[in-house]
Amino acid sequence: MSDGAGALKRTETLLNVNEIFRSIQGESSRSGRPCVFVRLTACNLRCVWCDTAYAFEEGKAISVSGIVEQVDRWSIPYVLLTGGEPLLQPGVHDLIADLLDRGKEVAVETGGSLDISPVDRRVAIVMDLKCPGSGMVRENDWRNLDRLKPGDEVKFVLADRADYEWTVRTIREHRLTERFGVLLSPVHGTLHPRDLADWMLNDQLNARLQLQIHKYIWPADMRGI
Repeated sequence: MSDGAGALKRTETLLNVNEIFRSIQGESSRSGRPCVFVRLTACNLRCVWCDTAYAFEEGKAISVSGIVEQVDRWSIPYVLLTGGEPLLQPGVHDLIADLLDRGKEVAVETGGSLDISPVDRRVAIVMDLKCPGSGMVRENDWRNLDRLKPGDEVKFVLADRADYEWTVRTIREHRLTERFGVLLSPVHGTLHPRDLADWMLNDQLNARLQLQIHKYIWPADMRGI
């Protein structure tokens, strides 16, 4: 009886959803893989270079069961929950549970300002550490570095050389490359990838340069497909 009641509670949970679409994962160690994206509405941060500001407010309420039904339209095992900031909505954990119960591989992209400890340990977390150029560096919850697990990834989005130097200091101070996957992403159209590549090579930085490959496949301002 209790199991049935729990399942019913999950399927009645409502989330404010900006868009659900299939695409190619453009970032992280999983880049290039077919993926179903579930973008949730709302964000508590305002990074100056944000490329998904439309997710701050646009969206509609959909039940967890309705979201899962839409995800299941595509026979794609990998699902990414993103935003906005997906951890702002407590119901995201009900969605995660249902997706995992259905055998999906689930990843969550989070901005790094909210406590990640409630996230199911089976989920792959890609967590930002906001660089100074974002305007949000003070919002980093540094305690999250002790909440991440092996296999999770830490992402830095860099706008300039100052962001890079801050990133290198942070990586070394917290031994990030020894503990997690580390991703460096240049702000699209602001920092040339070649410059970032040169800096990484000169410093022998053991991290992954990522280029948001979806923006090289489709127009940079194109919404979910």
